[in-house]
Amino acid sequence: MTFAKQAPIKIKQAAAKTAQSKAQKLFNTLIGKIAAQKAALQDWQAFIPDYNRIVSSEYEQVRDSYNQKRLEIVMILDQAYQNKLFKKLDKQKISHIVVEITADLLEHDDNPEIKALHDKYSDVDFDEMLQESDEFAAQVLKNMAQDMYGVDLGDELDASSPEKIRETLEKLQAEAEQGGAHTAKPSKQKARQEQEQQNLKLSIRDIYRKLSSVLHPDREQDEQERERKTVIMQRVNAAYAKKDLLGLLELQIEVAQIDQHHLNNIGEDKLKSFNKILKQQLAELEQEVEQISVPFKMQLQLPPYAGLTPQQLLQYLRRDIAQLQRDVRTLTKDISVFQDPNHLKRWLKTYRIPVQPEIDDLFMDDLFRENW
Repeated sequence: MTFAKQAPIKIKQAAAKTAQSKAQKLFNTLIGKIAAQKAALQDWQAFIPDYNRIVSSEYEQVRDSYNQKRLEIVMILDQAYQNKLFKKLDKQKISHIVVEITADLLEHDDNPEIKALHDKYSDVDFDEMLQESDEFAAQVLKNMAQDMYGVDLGDELDASSPEKIRETLEKLQAEAEQGGAHTAKPSKQKARQEQEQQNLKLSIRDIYRKLSSVLHPDREQDEQERERKTVIMQRVNAAYAKKDLLGLLELQIEVAQIDQHHLNNIGEDKLKSFNKILKQQLAELEQEVEQISVPFKMQLQLPPYAGLTPQQLLQYLRRDIAQLQRDVRTLTKDISVFQDPNHLKRWLKTYRIPVQPEIDDLFMDDLFRENW
């Protein structure tokens, strides 16, 4: 058997004066969107290994250098605090800077020496601060769960990280949606929907059986054709396992089982069934893309609905690496200057302790984003 070159799936107008039906237009639209989502998913899957390599080989290296420079700044400030040259206001500023830097460093490195420096200048020990933060986050989450879902989470709640909080919220939302769907559907409607889903499965199975009947390698005498059919049958099995209607239709065209005339003349009822399958397939593909892209959007403080491509993410990563490199150069100069207490004192005069945000603002920031 000779396999035809694969052509894009699309229903075409039979004649210039013949308008496409609503179902035909929807079919073409869904096919186009699925193709775009497949391409996006493939782009992300191909990009992630390169992204991880750049993070581990470039970003983490310069970030470690940046953190080391910040630790050197902390050590200089710790020594300066004992110097009589620095007065009360100077020491307040030194304490603030040391606490801010060490708290940030401890987010990534539970170093006892850094923790000791933090606790030396902070009114609250770092471990105590973490515990208070977890307790506050847990209480906020309990209130949200009670108000939004009518659920009492009790005392067994892990709120030790923004990710665990988000997981809890997502689980509650999914359970609420599932429960609402179950309670809202009368038995007749539920039975009708179950029957509809069964019919959709049969539509996909019918295409699968037709492909299997012409591609089964055991029925092929020619060894070369048998190998070719084996490869294509593997693709058929993969598409069927994923309920990939578009993939199965493309394979039917590839093996010349159907042609453009067949596509143009699919019956309306069958086309409507196909469209329902394609909608489900599109939703699943969109979810797969979101599962990869949304965590990056959160890191970048982008809303979930914002567009983000692998190329854009790479630009953000390169931007952050370049910024860290500039920061390392700046800190290197600062370290040299701060070695002289007089220069440090002059710099402290220009420094202003920033106004601290409200605690609930801090919590919500941590809940909906993560640092690199």
